[in-house]
This record gives sequence, structure tokens and C-alpha cells, in this order.
Amino acid sequence: MKYVEIPYVKNKVSRILYGTAAPPFMQGGDGNELLDAMYALGINTFDSARVYGKAEQSLGKWVEERGLRDQVVILSKCAHPDPSGRKRVNEKEIREDFAESAEYLRTGHIDIYLLHRDDPEVPVGEIVELLNAMHEEGKIGAFGGSNWTHKRIAEANTYAKEHDLIPFTVSSPHFSLAEQVQDLWGGGCVTISGPSNGAAREWYRSQGMPVIAYSSLSHGFLSGRVKSGEREKAGQILDEFAMKGYGCADNFERLRRCEELAEKKQCTVSQIAMAWIFRQELNTLAVVSTSSAERMQANIDAMSIRLSEEEAAYLDLL
Repeated sequence: MKYVEIPYVKNKVSRILYGTAAPPFMQGGDGNELLDAMYALGINTFDSARVYGKAEQSLGKWVEERGLRDQVVILSKCAHPDPSGRKRVNEKEIREDFAESAEYLRTGHIDIYLLHRDDPEVPVGEIVELLNAMHEEGKIGAFGGSNWTHKRIAEANTYAKEHDLIPFTVSSPHFSLAEQVQDLWGGGCVTISGPSNGAAREWYRSQGMPVIAYSSLSHGFLSGRVKSGEREKAGQILDEFAMKGYGCADNFERLRRCEELAEKKQCTVSQIAMAWIFRQELNTLAVVSTSSAERMQANIDAMSIRLSEEEAAYLDLL
């Protein structure tokens, strides 16, 4: 496993985070053995959110029972819109979300705390001031945005600099080889993949800000379960969200090229897709959910697969 340092996080952070937005965690099931397996592979950072069902409860139970609070990095998210779509980026609801997350995670401190969505109508200075206050209170370490545009993050960090405050130091947009052609879940999902988002990627390159890529295998589209030559079967294998977000002609061509290179390099399609992420000139980390230690080891091994500049461009239709 490879690790990076993120400002205001005590421990180094594994480049692959284990995502708990999956069974058995969201149902509140016992995921101890699965989490044990991920930790044994060197993954010390775990991704959750207030809206991931009972995932925080399952994760918190494991951390407490194993006595690992000082060894692991916990990431959680707040301020997701409610089921009606009402935005919740305000102090009252952010603090309420934190209190619930802290109770379920069985900790008074969340190492990385992200706003799950943005509300552009809220002055960014208010948000920066609030997150700095929560950091000063010892409640959170690093903070940032999930599904925030790079322009809003830049605005927040300009405010922080002008007022001698801690800036956003991490971001979690969608990022994968596949272009996200539609917002999967609504509420303002942000992607930095695809030809139209070159400016966003360039901004992240210039800043060196850690990018925690969610849906790094495009909600299963690049997992190898779907074959590029069997497009008519894709909807029977993947769920409606994967097809809505990624089931376009260009992405099937990207998939075909992954298959081609996987055969050439004697590895899997998902390993090629994961290797592509880490080949980019970004400070990239990836959230991965799997129920198999073997598949997670394959994702870890993908970080060592060498892709030339030409191969990486070829995969992305360039």
C-alpha cells in the first residue's frame, strides 16, 4: 500500500480508501471480518457519510472493538440534501450531522470531514468560518468538499487566505477513466472526468490538492463484469445508476481499450482502469468498495502497473 500526507490529518492516509456505501454496512450488519481483511491489506482509511444508512454504526463498532481509533483515518460527510432535495448547507444541520456521526462512529473527532454537497447560494465565507470553528473545537481535522466544483473550492480558499484561516485541503469529486455523462444521484454531483473537465483537472494539478475519487471504477462499469462487445447485456448486469451515468458509446470504447491493454499486460480490466487513475498527474486517492480481499489486493497491485503516456492517452480516446 502507498500512503500520502494530508494537512491536519495525524496519520498518513492510504491511497485506496475502503468505502462503506455497500452491504453489509448500510444495513447495519456486522462487517468486522471484512474490515479486518481490508486493514490487513494496509488500508487504514475508511470512507463513510451520514446518509450511508447505518454504515457509520458498523464502522464505529469495528473501530472500537478492535481498539484501532489511533491507527485509522475516518472520513465522513455531512450536509447532504434531504430526500425532498432541500439543501442543508448551514451551521445548524452541519453540526447536527456531526453530532450524529460522532455518536455512531464512537469518536469525538473525525479526521477528514467533507460537505457532501454544496449550496452556491450560501456565502462561502460562512462555511469556511464554521469549519474552522469545528476544527478549533477539536471535532474535525482536515475538511473539504465532496461534489464541490473547483471554482467554489478556490473561492473558499481565497477567503481562508485573506482571513488567515485554514483552507479546504481535500476534495472528493467523481473521477475515473469513464466520462460521467449524467448526474447519477442528483443534488449536484460533480465530476472531473471527460474532455469537458480539463480545466478542473488542471486546477487540481496546479494546487496539488488531494483528490479522493469516488466511483473510481464508474459504479462497476469498468469492473470487468461488462464486456464491450456485449452492450445489450450491460443493463442486465449493472444497475440503473451505472447505465445512466456511464453507458454511452465513448465509454464502451474506453472499456474495449481497457480489455485490449489488460490482455497485453496480463492483468484485469479493473486493474487497467485503476492504473489509469494513478497514472494521471494528480494527487489522487481512490474510494473502492468490495466484499473480496482478493479483488482489493488486485486494486492495490494496480498502483504498480506501468502505463506509458501514450497508453494512458489511448485509453481516454485522446
